[in-house]
Amino acid sequence: MTTTLSGPMLPPKSGGDPKQLMVLLHGYGSDGKDLISLGIQWRETWPDMMFVSPNAPAPSAMNPSGYQWFAISQDRSVSRVEGTAAARPVIVNFLMNLWAQTGVTPANTVLVGFSQGSMMALHVGTSLDQQLAGIVSFSGAFIPPAEFGTGRFPRPPVALIHGDMDGVLETELSRDAARQLEAAGFEVSLHISPGVGHGIAPDGLEFATAFLRERLGPGA
Repeated sequence: MTTTLSGPMLPPKSGGDPKQLMVLLHGYGSDGKDLISLGIQWRETWPDMMFVSPNAPAPSAMNPSGYQWFAISQDRSVSRVEGTAAARPVIVNFLMNLWAQTGVTPANTVLVGFSQGSMMALHVGTSLDQQLAGIVSFSGAFIPPAEFGTGRFPRPPVALIHGDMDGVLETELSRDAARQLEAAGFEVSLHISPGVGHGIAPDGLEFATAFLRERLGPGA
């Protein structure tokens, strides 16, 4: 049985067919409404972009009103490796359906994630057969997919953004991600937000916007 994702969606502000696509993956215990707010801001810059923020496939074990991409066990490192691999096909299927329905190509698609959603954005985005326009990770970590570093998959540009006072996912996880990705030939942009915990600060959002402008063009 195929798992189907659903959640908030913002059509292009221009009113026409979408020419670009952004998929926003929320954090553990949250839902699609959380990150669709980024789309509300960015659609002013990219009026031909469609924004989709699906709910993760399973209810959160710690927050029944929210969702999780995968369960968190006592051994976080093990649950991340097993969880990202298990959730990957669900997101890949979701992307394939979006591309088929909208006609937007992977080359005009951006994956954006926060926290656990960032783990999924990086894991999925670096293991697709198609080249994405880019990946943006807020407060996340990189769990390398199978065959990472073999040269099998395209290498989309990646932006890593993290607060230096994050008490949920340590800042060093994004620094580690930058080192791993750069060693594999990825173009990586890293920004550490001073005085910021587990969240998205204005300077981090500005950094992400500048990154997207370089990859997608100025938009409006």
